[in-house]
Amino acid sequence: MKAIWTGSIGFGLVNIPIKMYSAVEASELNLDMLDSKDLANIKFQRVNANTGKVVPYENIVKGFKIDEKYIVLTDADFKKASPEKTKMVSILEFVQEKEINSMYYEAPYYLEPEKSGSKAYGLLRDALKKTGKVGLGTYVLRSKESLCLIKPVDDAMILQKIRYINEIRKPDDLKIPDAESKAAELKMAIALIEQLTGPFDISAYKDTYTDELMKLINAKAKGKKLTIPALRIVHSKSSDLMAQLKASLENNKKKVS
Repeated sequence: MKAIWTGSIGFGLVNIPIKMYSAVEASELNLDMLDSKDLANIKFQRVNANTGKVVPYENIVKGFKIDEKYIVLTDADFKKASPEKTKMVSILEFVQEKEINSMYYEAPYYLEPEKSGSKAYGLLRDALKKTGKVGLGTYVLRSKESLCLIKPVDDAMILQKIRYINEIRKPDDLKIPDAESKAAELKMAIALIEQLTGPFDISAYKDTYTDELMKLINAKAKGKKLTIPALRIVHSKSSDLMAQLKASLENNKKKVS
C-alpha cells in the first residue's frame, strides 16, 4: 500500500508520527468508456475554456474568484493557512462511539506508526480499547479540513472520516408517515425481524452481481448467445399488509425446516 498522507496524531502533549493508508478498495469491474463507432478509448482532457487548447497538468493552478478576479492559491498557501492542521490529526475530545449516528460515517483509513512513535501508538490504541471510547478530531487533506474518529481495530488504529452536521440533508421535504402502526401488524413485523435475526458476519456477503456480470462478459467473448433469465417475483400478491407479514413468516419457516 502507498501512504496518502504523513503527519502526526496530537494526543494531549503526546505526538505520534504516523502514515495514513486507504483501508478500502473498489470491488466493481473496471470498465473502459469506448466510442460505439470504432470502440476506441474515450480520453478526458483538461481544456482551456478560452482557447480550447489542452492544458498540461503541471500548468494547472487552483484559484478562488473574488469580484470577478481569481486569487491563485499555491501548495504553500494551503500550508500557510494553518501549518499545524496540514500535518496533524488533532484529537479534540474522546466520546462514546455508540453516540455517533452512522449517517456521519465516510471513508476509513489505516494508521501506521513511524518507528519513533510505535510505543505511543500502542499506548493510545490500548487506552481506547480499555475505555471503549474513540478520539474525535480534525485533520486537513487535499485542502479540506475534515472531522474524524481515531479508533482501534484489532492491533491497528484507523482514522474514520466523518461528515459535519451541515453536510447531512434534513428530510423535511420527504413525505414521511406520522400515523402509528396497528398493534397487531407491529407485533407481526417484530416477529419477522426476530425470525430473520442472526449474528453479524460480513464475510457471509459477497458482491454476486459482479460475478454474474463477469460470466456474461466471458460468454459474450466466446460468442455465446445470451438469454435473459426470468425475473422471479418473491413478494406477496396480496395488498393486505397483515397477509404479507403472515406469508413472510410462513415462507421463512419453510426455508428453515
